[in-house]
Formats: sequence, C-alpha cells, structure tokens
Amino acid sequence: MLFNSYTFIFAFLPVMLLGYFWLLRQRLILGSKVWLVGGSIFFYGYWNIVYIPLLLGSIFVNFFVGSALANDKPLKVSKRELLIFGILFNILLLGYFKYTDFLLDNFNGLFGTDAPLHHIILPLGISFFTFTQMAFLVDAYKEKVKEYDLLNYMLFVTYFPHLLAGPILHHSEMMPQFINRWNWAVRWRNIAVGLFLFSIGLFKKVVIADTFADCANTGFDVATTLNLVEAWATSLSYTLQLYFDFSGYTDMAIGISLMFNIRLPINFNSPYKAKDIQDFWRRWHITLSRFLRDYIYIPLGGNKVGRYHNYNNLFAVFLIGGLWHGASWMFVIWGALHGIAIVLHRIWKDLGLRMWGWMGWFITFNFINVTWIFFRAKDLASVEKVLGGMFGFGGIALPQKLAIKLNFLGAYGVKFKEQLFSNIDGMNDKDLILIVGIIILVVTMKNSGQWSKKFNSNLPYTISTGFILSISIIGLTHVSEFLYFRF
Repeated sequence: MLFNSYTFIFAFLPVMLLGYFWLLRQRLILGSKVWLVGGSIFFYGYWNIVYIPLLLGSIFVNFFVGSALANDKPLKVSKRELLIFGILFNILLLGYFKYTDFLLDNFNGLFGTDAPLHHIILPLGISFFTFTQMAFLVDAYKEKVKEYDLLNYMLFVTYFPHLLAGPILHHSEMMPQFINRWNWAVRWRNIAVGLFLFSIGLFKKVVIADTFADCANTGFDVATTLNLVEAWATSLSYTLQLYFDFSGYTDMAIGISLMFNIRLPINFNSPYKAKDIQDFWRRWHITLSRFLRDYIYIPLGGNKVGRYHNYNNLFAVFLIGGLWHGASWMFVIWGALHGIAIVLHRIWKDLGLRMWGWMGWFITFNFINVTWIFFRAKDLASVEKVLGGMFGFGGIALPQKLAIKLNFLGAYGVKFKEQLFSNIDGMNDKDLILIVGIIILVVTMKNSGQWSKKFNSNLPYTISTGFILSISIIGLTHVSEFLYFRF
C-alpha cells in the first residue's frame, strides 16, 4: 500500500488511528499493539501477500537470536558466534533476493557460462527491515538493548510508517515510546503537526517529484541524444526528483507516526545546502549514514587508526553503501565516487586547507548532481549520453532570440533553436526556469522539520495545511511508487 493513495489516506490510516486510540482508551494496551502489528502486516501484504512469510520468518529468527544475545543464561555457543550467525543470516537473506541475478550475470560474463537468471522480485522494504534488525542484533550483543517479548519486537520491525523505506530505527529510540503512558492518549497537537508534515510530504511527492520525473525519465530512458541544455535539465530534474521523492516519503512517515504519538528520527536536513561532501552525508539519509558509521566504520577502526588506514575505511564504507542501494555496477561506481570524494575531503582537512563557503556549495552540489547520473542510469551508455551531453558532446543549442548577439558562436558548432528541448517531449523553456527556481527555493528556504517546529494551530497554518493537502490529493491521478522502494 502506498502513502500516496486514496486507500491509505481515506481508509487505512483513519481506521488504524481510531482503532489504536480506542483500544488505548479502554486500557487494552496489549490489544493496541496487536492492532498495530496486524495492521502493519496487512499494510505490507497489501502489495504482495507472498512476501509476508518472508517478513515473519526474518522477524522470528532475529528475535530469537537477539533474545539469546541479551540473555544472561549460558549458551552452547559463544555470543560472538551467535551474533555472526545472525549477521550472516540477514546478509544471505538480503543477498539472495537482491544480488542473486547480479552475481549470476557477472559470473556468466566473466567465465562465458550460461547459468539461467532467477529473475527474483525484490520484496518491498527488505533492505530497510534487514538493516534495522542487524542493528538490533549488534546492540543486543553489546548489551545496549534487551527484548524478550515477541509482540514488542514485531511492532518494532513492522511498524508501518517506517517499514518500507525507513527511517532505519534503533530499538532503544522507538520502543520506550510505546510504554510511555503520556503517549496513550490522543494528542491533538501531534495529530495537527503530523497532518501538516504528511501534507508537505505528499505535496513533495505528487506535485514536485512526479513532475520532474517526466523530464528525468525521458532524458535517461527515451531520448537517444541530448544537447547541452537537455542534458543539464535531465540531470537536475532527477536530482530534484530523488530528493523530493525520498524526503517526501520521510516527511509522510514522520507525520503519520507522530499522529500515533511516536517520534521517528529526522532523515533529511536540507542536504542540498551542504558545503562539502561530509556535510552532505550528515544531512542526506541521516539514519543510513548513522548505521554505516556505527556498524561498519567504527568497527573497522573509525578514525582511531592510522591516516591511510582511515582513508581505506572511509572508502570501504561508501562502497558498501553504494552496493546496499542496488545490485548494479552503477551503484558500485556511485558509491566509489562518493568514497573517493570523502577521502579527498579528509585529506583536504588534514592539510589544514579551507574553501570559501559559496565555492564549497557550488562544487558539492555539482558533484552530487553528476554522481546521481550513475545512481539513476541503467548502464554506462546512458551515463555517457547524459554526462556527455552536459559537456556539450551532444551539441550545444541556445534560444533563437540570442542569435543576433551571439551569432559568432555558430562558427564553433552552437545552434540557435526556437525549441531547445527537441529530444524531450513535453518540455519547454519554462520548465528550465522552474528547475532553477526550485533549486533556489531548496537552497534558501527552511525545510519541513524546521517548519514543523514552528507549527501553530492558527488560521494561516490551518489554511496552508488544507490547501497543500487538497492540491496533493487532486494530483493523485495515477499510482506512483516511491523511488526507494526499489532499493
């Protein structure tokens, strides 16, 4: 089930809210948890019921391993061995569904074999609920969390606002909220702020992200060649689409959860305002960055090792992060590019060098925009088309009205056209102005988290929420998945 669907907005969410708080009002605490777990499993199975046993099987194995790790009773195997078993179980589960065809395809190409591909359909949310449970196992091993109640653990993993695309949660930051009596009553301010955040997230997805998707999809998947302007429009459209799509999902997830009086961690903090690559990763997909830092980077030695060892650790973490996003060499290259960038940034800092703020932003934003091409492209041919076009290899076209003043550029291959977007159907010069305008707004405006902190149940906020929500609901004319469902 999608957050951006009539079924979710007008049926599932209201029923879940009413049932949950009715049960709490009757002091049926256990029943309220069963209600949330049952509803969350229904929410997951609504897309494809076949994968419910997979989700439940993963939960049962991780719960019993985690309970054993947290238990003081002696075991037949060491806790370290048990932890390794649990980690391997999750890695193999994720690896089978996500990387089997990728490995077979590369094996065939490397050795000239013809092993058949399995064409396994990736279960929704498997990357997220697998990482969430791996974090739980490590925390249980380190005696940071204890959970001996299966229902509580099922609620932790399946809680529907975060199940499909995060944020990636820690058990210790979420479960205490469900036993806090303050959260057992309806908090109208939380519902109002939650609805406000949900409205912003829905608007981001339906009105902004899906609008830019048309240009990005055509540029990457349909057009055979792109001129300079078309290529930049394509890359920037995807840069904006991805941000508004994923941050929109996160806003909706945080808003929905807040209606239940449960606060999820912030996952985005104006990442396109970053002035260096490290700052970007402190702002983009924050809970993934936190996971990679706490469970990969620090165990590898973090910054407590030698300088060159530290550089290797940084690169390895981003390479793993790239591969986590998908079974494709494009994701590996994307992760490697970010790994190289973060190492260069660390070297720059170690040398005591600095950069003007505006220049740092300009370099960072353009690096992010270029590397998103590898993230989006299906193959190197698509990368070559878009990236080559951005550097003028697909031709340079300028508006016809500039021909009088810049006619001399014709000697250098520049063409003057009435329609700059001849290779991207449905796009015109006004869309380019829209792209630039949205980038300016993203860089200068407050983000949804900042707006929500200032929320006041007064007339301006009420009207704004109603208007944004209405426009977004009107725009729900077709089913549109969130991009991170594929990862």
